[in-house]
Amino acid sequence: MQKHRTWVFDKKPVIISTGAVGGPFEANGRLAADFDALHGDLWLGQDSYEKAHRKLIEEACTHAIEKVELRKQDIEFFLGGDLINQITPTSFSARTLAIPYLGLFGACSTSMEGLALSALLINSQAANYVLTAASSHNAAVEKQFRYPTEYGGQKPPTAQWTVTGAGAAVVSTSGDGPSITTATIGKVIDMGLTDPFNMGGAMAPAAVDTIIDHFTSLNKDPSYYDLIVTGDLGAIGRQIALEMLNDRGFAITDRQFQDCGLMIYKESQPVFSGGSGAGCSAVVGYGHLLNRMKKGEINRMLLVATGALLSPLSFQQNDSIPCIAHAVSFENLP
Repeated sequence: MQKHRTWVFDKKPVIISTGAVGGPFEANGRLAADFDALHGDLWLGQDSYEKAHRKLIEEACTHAIEKVELRKQDIEFFLGGDLINQITPTSFSARTLAIPYLGLFGACSTSMEGLALSALLINSQAANYVLTAASSHNAAVEKQFRYPTEYGGQKPPTAQWTVTGAGAAVVSTSGDGPSITTATIGKVIDMGLTDPFNMGGAMAPAAVDTIIDHFTSLNKDPSYYDLIVTGDLGAIGRQIALEMLNDRGFAITDRQFQDCGLMIYKESQPVFSGGSGAGCSAVVGYGHLLNRMKKGEINRMLLVATGALLSPLSFQQNDSIPCIAHAVSFENLP
């Protein structure tokens, strides 16, 4: 059933398995115990950061598939994306996985874009098993969008730290795990911001737009969810979004409204305004948050992944930053 921008999944697709892989900075972070594997360096035994990025994706997908004792040929579709030009790390991973592939680009919103579409495929009975993944690599992404980290360029307090990580999930018609009940598809919001070092501020209005539409379409109150979690607004973007929501009459408490970019690292780690990257909401969502759902600590959750749809070229041409946010709801059903 469709309600404007929101899909209601009557067959309640289930996340039967997940995989989360991270790098050295994530290994020292707050959520290290929720990863399936953590690497001690950014190279992962490869001769380029982009190849290391590819390996992260392959490992996360392999963990997710093997946990439920499936074979790669049991998966009908693989949906995924990343931040690198032409999403080559994910596409090259799809070559290795040899699963029918749909490449996605939603910037840092890719995790929930992929999950929403995966649930739609399952709910429409177009597939029995769908694999979805999103990822980022700090050194590879920084090199493309800003400056190679070796340059040691200074950043303002509004900047965020790109997560080195990949998160994957297997969605099925039935099984053990949280159900995907709805998904609200975002629309592009551009407030005219041009600063690539303030992604949280740029993305906050898109997150607010999607969250408000989600509740309005479903006639639900924010209190329905135990947690409402944004992808990677960071400290600045999260505060902006929280104030905007409350100003528009959506009473969400500070404790209820969380952000993946603020969860993943410790306060002692120099991440400026928080974590970011397409891998941020993927590893926190498919690792830490779903682990909490499996333990019964969270029963209803709305995860809103946000993305800034700029490119190195658009930034160099002084264009503004269009942003988007996709929301997916998770529930522990009887």
